[in-house]
Amino acid sequence: MAPPRSHGPTRTPPTPPGDAWPGAGLSRRGLLGALPALAWSGAAGAAAPTASTPFEPRGVAPRPLVFPADFGAHPDTRIEWWYVTGWLGTAEAPRYGFQLTFFRSRTEVDARHPSAFAATQLLFAHAALSDVGQRRQHHDQRMARAGFGLAQAAVGDTDVRLRDWPLQRRAGAAGTSSIYRAELLAGSHAGPAWQLALQLATTQPLLLQGDAGYSRKGPQPGQASHYYSQPQLDVAARLQIDGRSLDLAGRAWLDHEWSNSVLDPSAVGWDWIGINLFDGGALTAFRLRRADGSTLWAGGSLRGPTGSTGATGSTAETRSFKPDEVRFTPLQRWSSPATAATYPVLWQVDTPAGRHRVRALFEAQELDSRASTGTVYWEGLSELLDAQGRRIGLGYLEMTGYAGRLAMP
Repeated sequence: MAPPRSHGPTRTPPTPPGDAWPGAGLSRRGLLGALPALAWSGAAGAAAPTASTPFEPRGVAPRPLVFPADFGAHPDTRIEWWYVTGWLGTAEAPRYGFQLTFFRSRTEVDARHPSAFAATQLLFAHAALSDVGQRRQHHDQRMARAGFGLAQAAVGDTDVRLRDWPLQRRAGAAGTSSIYRAELLAGSHAGPAWQLALQLATTQPLLLQGDAGYSRKGPQPGQASHYYSQPQLDVAARLQIDGRSLDLAGRAWLDHEWSNSVLDPSAVGWDWIGINLFDGGALTAFRLRRADGSTLWAGGSLRGPTGSTGATGSTAETRSFKPDEVRFTPLQRWSSPATAATYPVLWQVDTPAGRHRVRALFEAQELDSRASTGTVYWEGLSELLDAQGRRIGLGYLEMTGYAGRLAMP
C-alpha cells in the first residue's frame, strides 16, 4: 500500500482559552475550545467516547439495533460510513453548507495477520464547505490505514479519527440524546485553507431507516445495510476562512450506515436526499440507478413534525417508503467543466409525502475524490420546494455514478 496521503500543509489552529478535548488523544487545543458557551467543552466531567463495549460480530441481518454499541464501528462488515451534512446561517438565507464523511473499509487481508503493518482496515474522509454567497465549494480528503495513531474507527461508540479530523460522540443529559463534535483543518483544492469546528446536539430520537434499521438496497435479499439517521441536529460552529473567524449556528443531519453489499452489479450509482423540514419533520428518499437512468431500487422515509428533545417516547409518526412509492424525475441539468459529468440539479421527487422539487442552491458542488476513494460525485446544499414553490426544508442532495460507475472503497 502507498504511504498515507496528505492534502495541503499541516496547520496549527489558534490556541483558544478553555480546556482541550478531554481524553481525545490530541496534543493541541481544538477550535471548539474557542466556543466556551458550548455544553461540550464546558461540561464538568465530560469524557471522550471509549471502546469499552465488547464487539460482537453480527454482519448485516435483520436484528434490533443496540445502542450505544451500534454508534460505534462494525469492523466485520465490508464498508461503513458516518456522514454529516448541514447548513450554517438562517433557513431563509443559509451562508454555508458543510459535509463531512468518514469511511471505513475492510480489506481482503486477514484481520488476524500478525504484522502491525497489515492494512486490514482503511479509513477515508471527505470534507466540503459550500459558500452560498460566493457560489463556490472548498473540499479536502484524507486516507490512511487504521492504526499507528493515524486513524481509527472505534467499536462501542462513535469515535472516528483520521489524523487531525475527529468525529466523536458522548451521551447527552436526556434519554437517547447525543452530542457530537468534529474538527477540520482543511487544505482546499478550490480556494483558501479553512478550519471548521462543529458541535452537534440531537433534538429528536434516532430515526431507524428501513425495517427498524435494516434497509434494503436492491432486489436480492443480501443487498441491505444497517442504517439510522439523526435529523434536526442543532449546530454550533466556528468557521475560519478568508482571514475571518465566524461563530455560526445552523441545522444538520447525521447518517450512519454499514453493509457488506451496497451496489447491485446492474447499478451505476444512486440519488439520495436527506432534508430537515422546517416543521421539525425529516424526509429521506433514495434510488439506485441503472446506466440507462432507470430505477433499480428505491426507498426512504418521512418523519412527521415533532417537538421531542431526544427522549425515546416521541409521538411523531415515521413512515418507510416502498420501492414503488419513490420516483426521481430530472428537470434541469448542469455539466461540470472539471470532469464533463452531467448532473440533474433540479429534481421532481414523488413520495408518499407528496410531490416536491429539490433544487441545488448552486450548481458547482461536485467533489473529486479520486485521490482517496477513487470516485467523483456531486453532493451539495439544496432546498425542498412544495407545490407552490415555497421553501419548506433544507438539506443535502447526493448523486453518484454520473462520472462513471461508482467505485466503493
